[in-house]
Parts: sequence; C-alpha cells; structure tokens
Amino acid sequence: MAATDAPRVPDQPRRVDWQSRAMLSRRRRRYAAEWRLKTYGLCAIVLAIGLLAVLVGSLMATGYKAFTQSMVTVEISLDPARIDRNDVFNANWRAMVREGLAAAMPGLAKSEERDYFAMFTASAHFLVRDRVVARPDLIGQTAEYTLPLSDPLDQFNKGEIRRDTPPEQRRVNDRQIAWFDALVEKGLITRPFNTGLFVNADSRFPELAGLAGAISGSFWTLLVCFLISFPTGIAAAIYLEEFAPRGKATDFIEVNINNLAAVPSVVFGLLALAVFLGVFGLPRSAPLVGGMTLALMTLPTIIIVTRNALKSVPASIREAALGIGASKHEAILHHILPLAMPTILTGTIIGLAQALGEAAPLLLIGMNAFITSPPAGIMDPATALPTQIFIWADSPERGFMARTSAAILVLLGFLIVMNAIAIFLRQRFERRW
Repeated sequence: MAATDAPRVPDQPRRVDWQSRAMLSRRRRRYAAEWRLKTYGLCAIVLAIGLLAVLVGSLMATGYKAFTQSMVTVEISLDPARIDRNDVFNANWRAMVREGLAAAMPGLAKSEERDYFAMFTASAHFLVRDRVVARPDLIGQTAEYTLPLSDPLDQFNKGEIRRDTPPEQRRVNDRQIAWFDALVEKGLITRPFNTGLFVNADSRFPELAGLAGAISGSFWTLLVCFLISFPTGIAAAIYLEEFAPRGKATDFIEVNINNLAAVPSVVFGLLALAVFLGVFGLPRSAPLVGGMTLALMTLPTIIIVTRNALKSVPASIREAALGIGASKHEAILHHILPLAMPTILTGTIIGLAQALGEAAPLLLIGMNAFITSPPAGIMDPATALPTQIFIWADSPERGFMARTSAAILVLLGFLIVMNAIAIFLRQRFERRW
C-alpha cells in the first residue's frame, strides 16, 4: 500500500485549559466589562433621577410660597344709605373699604393714608363689591372681610423682603413695617391656602392672579384637539393598515406620517397662523384654533400608535371572524379594534399630555393675551397653562416669580395624572397574547 493510501487519523480536539493564566485573564476582562456596563447604566439612572430631583426641588423651593397668600381681616360697615340696591355697582365701595381698613389702625394721620392703604390690594373694593352683589342680604350689616395684602407686603410676610435691607433698596418702608407688626399683634394678619391661585383668572396684581382662565382654556383646547385627532387618527390608521393597497403612494404617506411625528411644534404653529388665521380668518386666542393646531401635532402620534395596536392583535382573531361569515369591516370594528383600543387610548392620552405642555404653537396663534375671565366656550379668547407660565415668567413683579414656579408644578401635576391614567388603562385592559 502506498504511503498516500494510509488511513487518516482524525484530528484530536484541542484540550482547553480553563484554569490557565490566559483564560483566567480573559474571564476577568469580560467580567470587568460587564461590571462597567452595569455601572454606566446605573450612573445614568442616578444622574437622570438627580437632575429630575433638582428640577422639582428648585420649583418647589421657589413656588411653594405661592400656594399661600397673606390676608388681613377687617370689619366693614355696609351702610344701606350709601348703597342703592337697584344700582349696587355705583356705590362708593372704595370709601367704605378704606374706612374699614383705617378703623383697624386708629390714630392714622391724613398724611399717612397713602402709604397705609398701599399695604392692601388695590382691588379690595372690587372684592367686597362682588361679595355683596352675590349676597345682597349683607347690605346694612357690619361683617368681617378677608382681603389680600399687596404684593410687597405679601413678599415681606413670606421673608422675600428682609427687614435688615436698606430702606432705599426695598419696596416696603419703615412705617409700613411698623403698621404690619401692629396688625400682626392684633391677630388680623393670616396666611391661609391661596385658593385664588385656582379660582381667579389672570390679573396685573400678583396677589390676585390665578390659573382659572389658563386651566379652563387648556380644557377647551384639549377637548377640541381630542375630538378632532382621536376619530381622525383611528380612521386613518385603519385605512392604512387594513384597506390601503400596497404601493409607492402608501409608502410615501407612511414615511411622511413618521416624519411629521418628529417635526418641531413651532412648525405647526406657523401652519396654523398661515391657514387657520390667515386664510380662514378664525379668531385669534380662541381654543378652537388652539385645539385644531394641537390636533395637527397629535395626529401622527395617534396614527402610529393605532397602527401598531392593530398589528399587535393576533391574525387568528381576524381569521376566526372572517371564518364565521363576518365581513372585513365587521371583523375590524367588532373584534380587532375593541382588542386594540386599550393601547390606542394609552397612546392618545400620552399624545394629549404632550400637547398640554406645548407653548410655541399657541404663542404663534395669540393664546398669550391678557385674559381676565375664564373662557365660556371654544370661541372665547383664552390662554393655556404653558402660555400663562410664559406670561408670568416675563412679568417684572417679584410676586409672579413664585406663581410661575407654582404654575409649572400645577402643569406637571396634570401631566403626571394623565400619564398615570395611561398606565392604569394599559395595565387594566391590555391583553397579552
């Protein structure tokens, strides 16, 4: 037999020494790399939580004082001889309120009245008048009224203005401080929870400014946004997912929908400014226009979420419905869509929460006007929470600084509630296949 015809001996497998120095070194490097990856992830989470804590902490540190308001309680006599029940608005309310305030500080000289009355809100007589209009039975009685202090005295009571500050550098003079201390000794100064922050509309006086108009405007705006974007987004998603023929046109639409979801919100504001206001002549500052603008911004998100929700329903559901004689639209409306609805609602709420925090498109359509009363409908001038925050942040008065932070906390509270509802709906109704 030739040497080349000798049978081949199979190769013996190499024996790996798992305890060798080289193998132990490679193992230590892999473990070290895994430990570094875990550490990087943990550090990222800690950093994110830390930054969030700094943000919320800074807002609370500057905004918590806006949730209380310095008030003075005085007795005001409503002489029926000075008030015409048939013409309550034309009574001299300023004089009656000043008499009650002056009675709380006996011995007040004529020359001191200007500084003394400046300690209280300039709209005190309107507050008393509105209460009497609501309760005409108060005419002829002497009753106690709780009125807000002016913003400088409110800031002084909250420690924002210090006593040891040189008089020329503070907005409260020494006489006002002495009068304030006298009122405190009499127990007339209180600092209750500031309900006006939630029941009052905007005002040029910080002590009277509230979020009622902005909250109401955000409600009407989101309502219009939901009524437009929710059914339109679901209908568009059903057509694209279930009925649209596959081709270049459908692919072009899908690509543009995905791109629109990433377009900056200010672009939608410019579009609304040019089309809704410029072409159709709709009123500025109206929740109708704001809702339509936010609907344009929310539509791509709802369409994408709805399509993914429809895809997540098993094909066996559709096949079973068609197998028992249901038409295609019956299978979609009666079987597929109800099973996908929890996910659709979750995505819709998240999209609306994002729209609630948008300020840029609303600023471009004029929803940053000075509105002193909450809107009664979608056509009334209104602001929204983000634009109200923008207005207050741009105000020079010191009292608006705390109210700006408080308004941001209120907005964050609404966003947290909306996201919590989305999480609840997903966990409560979502089906896992």
